Amino acid sequence: MHTYPITVAGLKRELPICKVTDDLYIGAFICFGDAELTVACAKALLELVDADSYDYLFTAEAKSIPLIHEMARQSRADKYFIARKGPKAYMPDPIHVEDQSITTAGSQKLYLGRDDADLIRGKRILLMDDVISTGGSLLAMEALVREAGGTVSGKVAVLAEGDAQQRPDIQYLAPLPLFNADGTVKA
Repeated sequence: MHTYPITVAGLKRELPICKVTDDLYIGAFICFGDAELTVACAKALLELVDADSYDYLFTAEAKSIPLIHEMARQSRADKYFIARKGPKAYMPDPIHVEDQSITTAGSQKLYLGRDDADLIRGKRILLMDDVISTGGSLLAMEALVREAGGTVSGKVAVLAEGDAQQRPDIQYLAPLPLFNADGTVKA
């Protein structure tokens, strides 16, 4: 298997290059199980934004959950929000939006319980994700925040993949290219 060496938040890792389609491969960035990387990335992401610029952190499940939890712990936040990929029994009157992600086949829905939506109303929300590529997950999170009556005050990610590196509306820790089947960087 081909890998891509990357340094992010001062740590070196080898990302496995994984097939998405016949002509598109990505470097798989996974924080699950890597406590050192999760802690370092959370610290570096918090350094990208002014702590007074947002009221709550918000992400979509699932790969960003360890990151948002660590960001909340480091910033001493009492609460953060996670858009879920399906409605849960504990969610009263959930709201939802459609999401198109590069790593998920087809479209998916993201859900937020009405109780969380009520807490978001009138608040400034910092969106965070592990990797921003097409921006589909970000758009869905933004729509959920708007639906809940909140305002997106910023967007941060560990990595910006492919064209996302050119987006002026996000801050990120490191760029991540797209790849060919042979492991070379796509031009």
